[in-house]
Amino acid sequence: MIFCGNPGLQYLAHKAEIDEAISRVLESGWYVLGEEVKSFEAEFATYVQADHGVGVGSGTDALRMAIEACGLEPGDEVITVSHTAVATVAAIEQAGATPVLVDIEPGFFSMDPERVAAAISARTKAIVPVHIYGQTVDLDPILAIAEKHGLRVIEDCAQAHGATYKGARLGSRGDLGCFSFYPTKNLGALGDGGMVVTSNPELASRVRLLREYGWEERFVSHVPGGNSRLDELQSAVLRVKLRYLDQDNQARSQIAALYNSGLASCKVVTPAAREEATHVYHQYVLRTAQRDALKDHLRESGIAAQVHYPRPVHLQPAYQGRLTVGSGLSETEAAAREILSLPIYPGLSAADAETIIEAVQAFAGCDEGGAPR
Repeated sequence: MIFCGNPGLQYLAHKAEIDEAISRVLESGWYVLGEEVKSFEAEFATYVQADHGVGVGSGTDALRMAIEACGLEPGDEVITVSHTAVATVAAIEQAGATPVLVDIEPGFFSMDPERVAAAISARTKAIVPVHIYGQTVDLDPILAIAEKHGLRVIEDCAQAHGATYKGARLGSRGDLGCFSFYPTKNLGALGDGGMVVTSNPELASRVRLLREYGWEERFVSHVPGGNSRLDELQSAVLRVKLRYLDQDNQARSQIAALYNSGLASCKVVTPAAREEATHVYHQYVLRTAQRDALKDHLRESGIAAQVHYPRPVHLQPAYQGRLTVGSGLSETEAAAREILSLPIYPGLSAADAETIIEAVQAFAGCDEGGAPR
């Protein structure tokens, strides 16, 4: 079976370096908020072109604490999308704010700036654009809307490590950028982890307080805080993997190019790539009205394609009927019926990619050369 992701391959590809990094931490005797965390925070912040990085326990925690650091109060509204992992909306609610969901752009699966403008109210305090699948949101109009209305922009970069928009790394354009290091991410740990990046020193200081009980000095809480710390072991592993992130993203892009070429004439819609941006293909997402049948056909062919995500947040049992929806979500709901993620990850062989292409061709009306039947 060809699976949609294989995080174990990244460990095997860099096994000696990762094993050495883990041994270094184990032998140091310092396992929480030590030099490995500090070094990784600095290295990753530099990589994404931000001044500060604050390592936390997960991507969800990163979003929650970024929102809390902006000083939102109960009843304040945060605009985001429903076509995202539930974590985005869960984090907004955990921070005590009210999510307002807007539709996505046709073709890009990401926040539609025109819908954002229409959703602004007197209670709106922040916007959370989600850079989904490794594709960037069209940030300039969203940043312009935020500046006009005095809103914070918190980038959800959980699926977009290393992607760029008009020459800038994602996470560096908004007030804060939030990353997940879940094992299947483009930069993945050997467990959970996350980071908030920002070039605003005051916001960085607030996030640091929130991640550990509000402490500036040990055992003295200056603000109410909690416990969400990126540990030394994960930081050491991520420092190794960060060295190879651009190389790994290039491998994803090469696989995507094979898919684009092989499926160009098939009766499926291949993912668009935004101009003046770099897509890092966390997922390679097709669209077809026959999604479920194609998924079954691929499974019968030994290919475990997946759906990211089969049900928008506003239609989830826990959220249905109680979220604020701006101007309808027709594009979101249509996408959820048609999307399918093909396997894509560093280490996926060209032979496996060709097997996947041939399986889609056999279903979608293409011959082996990619021409219509």
